[in-house]
Amino acid sequence: MAYVGKKFPDLTVNAMNDLGDTFQINVLEEAQKNNKKVVLFWYPKDFTFVCPTELHAFQEAAKEFEKRNTIVIGASCDTAEVHFAWLNTSKDNGGIEGVTYPILADSNRNLASTLGILDITNETYDENTGLVMVEGDNVTYRATYLIDEEGTVFHESINHMPLGRNVNEYLRLIDAYTHVQKNGEVCPANWEEGKEAMTANRDGVANYLAAHAN
Repeated sequence: MAYVGKKFPDLTVNAMNDLGDTFQINVLEEAQKNNKKVVLFWYPKDFTFVCPTELHAFQEAAKEFEKRNTIVIGASCDTAEVHFAWLNTSKDNGGIEGVTYPILADSNRNLASTLGILDITNETYDENTGLVMVEGDNVTYRATYLIDEEGTVFHESINHMPLGRNVNEYLRLIDAYTHVQKNGEVCPANWEEGKEAMTANRDGVANYLAAHAN
């Protein structure tokens, strides 16, 4: 289910930070009560391969997100205890030591299921037990949500497991959306901060294309 243009689900999830504190986060409330944007990125599993490169990449960009009034939150379906163990594992051992933003521990998969981002390849109903049997890894894809100050999702994307994300693209999208919010213009393809935007009408697109003709 696509959430772009809709409010992010109003669900509270356990979380862990680098101090070893277990607490709860409601992503929708984080945006609304703090009047901040949120970048929420899901990764498949702790102690894996592509995942730590992404967590470190978001950490390296933390100050850039902060400049843009944006909160960074990671998420997977591991438990808070497993998160803490990984947070205390050094980089040279494949760990995420040094990551300071909170990481959701959606171990009951309530939020991931609501978002529809679990890798469930097949479901069958067992008539004898009344249980739904799930085949697949039951971990999340690399899903990313950008959420505005009102809790509305303005970007949603999902990568397959082997494909790491480009963190700079989320910074660009936040810049673009902020420009739209402040100026009422729309941002054309490949727009970056400082470049020309355009008015969302026939004359606006005609003038923009004429000015940027090859």
